[in-house]
Amino acid sequence: MNKGLFITVEGPEGAGKTTIIQLIAEELQTEGYSVILTREPGGIPIAEKIRNIILDKAHTEMDPKTEALLYAAARRQHLVQKVVPALEKGDIVLCDRFIDASIVYQGYARKIGVEEVLAINEFAVENTMPNLTLYFDIEPEIGLARIKKNRSSEVNRLDLEGLSFHKLVREGYLTLAEQFPNRIKKIDANQTVEEVKKAAKAYIMDCVQKR
Repeated sequence: MNKGLFITVEGPEGAGKTTIIQLIAEELQTEGYSVILTREPGGIPIAEKIRNIILDKAHTEMDPKTEALLYAAARRQHLVQKVVPALEKGDIVLCDRFIDASIVYQGYARKIGVEEVLAINEFAVENTMPNLTLYFDIEPEIGLARIKKNRSSEVNRLDLEGLSFHKLVREGYLTLAEQFPNRIKKIDANQTVEEVKKAAKAYIMDCVQKR
């Protein structure tokens, strides 16, 4: 049984989750908690290399199933090399995306099958699942506009997908949030950074106190 807490953050492109999770990690560390901030795909050298392959704008010909398998491979290595050891030490692990992202992006939006993608990822993660998942909800039109305004120089392959794809991503996340209300907590990402951070941290602290 892991002594730590595994908390993941999910959301469509431009939801602001990366900014919020960084702010919360800094606050928790200041308050004396041992926090590991990481991301998927990535977090360790091997997984970061896989990330570069997945998100490279030159790889538009990538098959959806190849994409799903690459995400699962990166996830597995990240989990065994970084996440699980941190949890065993009793750390709070804050992870930018996890298994829900694959279910939504590849299973739901790419339409290769939720059950198929889930099976691949169950093999990859075994029994390690988040204690809490924060879903930052935002309409895709707003999220994509944020990306265009704030990080146009960092646009990746997924950002280039059409609006219909990103609408499916949001639908997928909303479906998961309805299916797993005890684990997935929905937060309105249309609010200010401070408001979103406050809501997210409240859920996290509730989880910490129940540990």
